[in-house]
This record gives sequence, C-alpha cells and structure tokens, in this order.
Amino acid sequence: MTIDSLRDYVRRLEAAGMLVRIDEPISWNLEASGFTMLANERDASVPLFESVDGMQLIGDPYRGSQRRPWDRIALGIDIPADASHREFYDELIDRLQTPEAPVEVPRSDAPCKAITYTGDSVDLLDFPWPYIHAGDGGRYSNLHTLIAPDPDSNWVDWSYHRTMVHDSQTASVLLLAGEQTPNLYYYKYERRDEPMPVAIAVGVEPAVQYTSVMWIPTGRSEAEFAGGLKGSPIELVPCETNDLLVPATAELVIEGEILPNTRRDEGPFGDYFGYMHGPRRSMPALRVTAITHQEEPIIPFCVEGTGVGYTENSTSSLEVGCVGPDATLGLQAGGFDIDRCVPWKPTPRTVYIISTQTTSPGYLHELANFIFTTWGMLHVDFFVFVDADVDPLDQREVLEALALHADPNEDFHQFGAETMPKVPLNIYQTPSEKGNVQTGTSKAKTSKAYIDATRKTDTRPDPVGDVDEQYWARTVLKNAGADPERLPFIEPGEPRS
Repeated sequence: MTIDSLRDYVRRLEAAGMLVRIDEPISWNLEASGFTMLANERDASVPLFESVDGMQLIGDPYRGSQRRPWDRIALGIDIPADASHREFYDELIDRLQTPEAPVEVPRSDAPCKAITYTGDSVDLLDFPWPYIHAGDGGRYSNLHTLIAPDPDSNWVDWSYHRTMVHDSQTASVLLLAGEQTPNLYYYKYERRDEPMPVAIAVGVEPAVQYTSVMWIPTGRSEAEFAGGLKGSPIELVPCETNDLLVPATAELVIEGEILPNTRRDEGPFGDYFGYMHGPRRSMPALRVTAITHQEEPIIPFCVEGTGVGYTENSTSSLEVGCVGPDATLGLQAGGFDIDRCVPWKPTPRTVYIISTQTTSPGYLHELANFIFTTWGMLHVDFFVFVDADVDPLDQREVLEALALHADPNEDFHQFGAETMPKVPLNIYQTPSEKGNVQTGTSKAKTSKAYIDATRKTDTRPDPVGDVDEQYWARTVLKNAGADPERLPFIEPGEPRS
C-alpha cells in the first residue's frame, strides 16, 4: 500500500502494532502532551487521541524507537522494517537523487478541500491546538509544513516553523533569520513593505514532512524531492486565497499572509534543549485568510524537550533520519570528498559528524568554512571530522576517534569567533545575549567549532597481539558461526590500513 496521506501512515502504524487509540475524552490543555511525553520516554506506541473537543490529535507520530530512531520514518516511505541504519541512510540518498515533479489535481479530488472557511467564517480556535508544556506562551501548531514563495523567482520553499495561536484569525510564527523562509521574509518582503503569502499544511503525508526538515538547497523544489522519497509524484492543489499550491492530502491547511513590520508575542516554549526558552519575544504576525480541512482532521504535534539528548520525539527523530542523507549529497555536490555527513544521534540538532577521505588541515578548514557560511547553520554548533573508514553512524567508533586522534591542543578549532549567527534557543547564552527581536537571532552572535578527529598518519598502529594468535582466534570464532565480516582481527596478508 502506497502511503499517500497521514491517514495511510496512521493505518500502517496500527497494522505494525505501533499505535494506540485513546477514545476517552482528552483535553488539549496539557493532557494530550502529558500522555505523549510518557509514551516517548517509555518507548511506547504512538498515541492517537480520538476525542479532543470532537477532533483528533496524534502525538509525535514520527518519533522512532529509542534503539532505532529511523524505523518509523522508514515505515512512512516503504523502506523495509529490518533495514539497518546504514541501509536506510543509503536508500534515502538513492531516492533523493531521483526526484519526481509534483502533479496538480482539481479541488474536487483533494481531500483537504472537504470543508472550506474564508473571510469572517475563519476561526483558528475551532481546532484543538495543544497547550504542550506548562509555562508555554500559548497553544501551538509545531509539526507542519510552511509553504512560502520567493517574490523574485518561481521557487517556493517548504519548511517548518512553529506557530503560536493568538485568536481566531492571527498567530505568530517563529522566523529566525539565517534560515530560508525567514530570509525571504526579513530581507525581501519586509524590506519592500509587502506581506508574504503563506500556507501552513498540517498533517501532510510522510514524504512531505520529511523534506520540510531537510537542507534542500535554495532554489530547489522540496515537492520534487518528496516525490523521489515516495517513489511517485506528490499531488498538489491550489489555495483559496493566494496562488500557492499545497499537498492535496493534508489534514488541514491554514492560508494567510505574514505581515510586514508587524509583530505578535511568541513564547516562551519548552524547547528541544529541555528547558523553557524565553523570554517572551516579538515574532512576525500571521493573518489567516482561509482554513480548509478534511472531514474529522487529525492534527499532529511534537512534545519538544522529551528525552533531551536523545531522539525521543518527532523532530529529533526526523533530524537523525532525514537531514544526514540530504546534507551528504549537498556537500558532495559542492565538490567535497566526503563519505557521510551524519547528525550525532544523542544530540542531533547541535552536533554533526563528517567522514572524509581527504583530511589535510587546510582541506578540513575549507570544508568547515563552506558549511558554516553556506547553509543555515543556526542550530548546529560544531562538527567532528573523522576518517572515511570510521562509521559516523556508529557512536562507539566516533568516540574512539575522538579519544585516540583529537589532540586538545591542536585539533579543536574555533571558527568565526563572535561573528556567527546563532539561534537564540541555546542554553548557554544569557537572556541579554539572545535579544535581537527584529530577526530572532542572537544579539551577541557566537562562534562555531570543529574537531579534527582524523588520524595524522597514513597507517594504523600495529594491533595488539601476535598476528598468528589473531589468525587462530579468528578461525575459532568463524568455526563457531561468527560473521567473518564483523571480526576485528586481521588474517595473514590482509592490509592493516
């Protein structure tokens, strides 16, 4: 069965024993998020709340299992359930290299057009947007796809930026300068005193959600890459009050415009660092012009901050599962001799590991310069470079490389001291350092860093133990049924590098 919608994905989760339906009445006010947080921490099934003010919420639908954070992401695009992390990673790379153009369908064929509200009939408060953490500044939609056009080209960006509901027709959107959609708003629309037309597609099909978090290059179509991930074109349908196209199978679509030079309060919010981020700040204001949705829509949400340092919610699992393959292709397209770029699983939104064939100091500095100045690196604080024969998907191998090959005196490099833009969600800056309310980036800026954990010689040190003894041990283990490819010992005549 092809997964063409969030509903298809929910059915697939249930068939795999990964979903629990809760039919008792549940409140959007902390109850739904409280149950979801417990499920996340205990590695339990994904909760679907069927009676929240007469509608449905689903908590962290893309949160992977704690040992295999990519497994439910794989489920959403028909990758075998038993795929290893490396197999999953390589399959995503293959699919991203074969994008498929989307197709436009008539409104009559689009499930998201079942019910339509425009003008004075629009009311955001008709829907059970969850109040997620005690202390949050308001109720949020925080697992969706924000669609916004470049005013100077045909490019349309898909991304996700949390949105805080204020009243029936207005919300505030967290736009942090340095990322693609915020740059369109701050440096194009607002400077021209023009509103930015947008659509927020809530409850999209898995492939669309996955590309919304990827580092797709500016000017490229997320819709095409989503088609590549899915293996068939994404169906799009026109909006009611602007010229944008939105995923036809979305559960709900909010249409509107982000107004220039107009702000509404945003936050505080319990963020992915595991603490209540504040202070309350001003963010661009969204004026809603239409809402369309399916019959009995399912609204997904993410409990940020669950299991800090792990992948125990949707956005952290999506970072581990989706961003690495895309970043790998981007660096290779930039001409760099890298094997893989991988989010570090325990802290996937702040640290990345890159394995590379070329390890000279000048090359690594050039690579770091490309990364930190070319992409929207607001969230990522540092990179670790390892040799190509070190598996960046294997935490033990990476830690071993750090312990054995990273000289604290020579191999820890500060980059762009006090000049790099930084997302103000970090835990180490003071409130005053986080303070640029105009663009949402840190007032004091910051530096980035990279660690060279590559070997400084062309050969490995001689292994401990006599080669003949190792051959004997290898033979005994092979005869006992051990996988020869996983044995650490060399055979006589094998290269040691």
